[in-house]
Amino acid sequence: MGSRGRTIARVCGRTSVALASIAVLAATAFARNIHEQVQQAVNTTPVLAQVATETNAPPKDDGATDILLVGDDRRTDLNGNPLPASILRQLRTEANDGLSTDTLILLRIPKDGGRSTAVSIPRDTEVPIPGFRTDKINAAYGAVKYLTAQRLRAGGEHDDAAVERDSDAAGRQALVESVQNLTGLRVDHYAEVSLYGFYLLSKAIGGVPVCLLHATSDPNSGADFRAGPQTVSGSNALSFVRQRDNLPHGDLDRIVRQQVFLASAAKEVLSAGTLLDAGRLAALTAAVQKSVVIDQGWDVFGFVQQAQSLTGGNVEFVTIPVVNPNGRNDRGQSVVVVDPDAVKKFVAGLAAASPSGFTSAGPLRLNAAPDPITVNGTRCVN
Repeated sequence: MGSRGRTIARVCGRTSVALASIAVLAATAFARNIHEQVQQAVNTTPVLAQVATETNAPPKDDGATDILLVGDDRRTDLNGNPLPASILRQLRTEANDGLSTDTLILLRIPKDGGRSTAVSIPRDTEVPIPGFRTDKINAAYGAVKYLTAQRLRAGGEHDDAAVERDSDAAGRQALVESVQNLTGLRVDHYAEVSLYGFYLLSKAIGGVPVCLLHATSDPNSGADFRAGPQTVSGSNALSFVRQRDNLPHGDLDRIVRQQVFLASAAKEVLSAGTLLDAGRLAALTAAVQKSVVIDQGWDVFGFVQQAQSLTGGNVEFVTIPVVNPNGRNDRGQSVVVVDPDAVKKFVAGLAAASPSGFTSAGPLRLNAAPDPITVNGTRCVN
């Protein structure tokens, strides 16, 4: 995988559901009796207002609405309280003090109504991180959050809630700025979902229909699935989208799984069976309250029509162009090496009628598999 013409994409399942999470907020707007409840309960962050004050921020009008979907692996709730051991067991993971953004997807929705594109940024992409150093982009949030918390406490701040709030804000700002500096695009909206959030959301919608060509198992992810159509939720949904061992094409098969899961989950969220089910709407709202953060300026109700169009196959999944997926930095870390100019040219073209001059030798379009096998409208994958 060393050539420029090949790419890697790691689309973590929990952020695959981030798009569905956003649709949850829009969908519940139709239920007027819980409209204000959702508005008041959703967690928000002023990160984009903070980023907008930066003098080097990219121009706002670039032909598309750009939504940064972030999936993090935090083992705490949104207030920084450790998740109980019982929940960690359900997540099939263990306690960890760190925080990594293992999934970064920039969703470009052209303002002219053209086809949208979900651009994956590999977690190991090496970039300059504001307030830190040149490192993997998935370290931006966690590293700056940690350094900010240390500085606040050293300066005499003893309120743990204040430290958590302010360090989270600094970490998010560093992440958004890192993405903007890499892509040359202004992030218009921000949505973040945690590991626990993915678990809750997949359960709240009653599971997600998937289909496998072959039976498969993987003790590392906890995957143990039979062949054929089935519904996954909770810990099984996590295993489904996280498995890469014992798959014919490793990460590439995992990417395809996550795309199929995203499409199926979004369809479930926006289906009449969900929208007209008061119990499911309440469960979705509760899940969003516990695990999803969006930017303060987002009019989620205006996102309804866009969310509806995104469930109709009108999204193309791509990754940024990669120079070397197996590079090494001066600290001996394995990193993904990119050409920043090539990345900026590529993503800018995604709001146009055709990708900016890149041919089939450029970034891989993962939805281009010929004649996928389907069962009851669900694509079957490895």
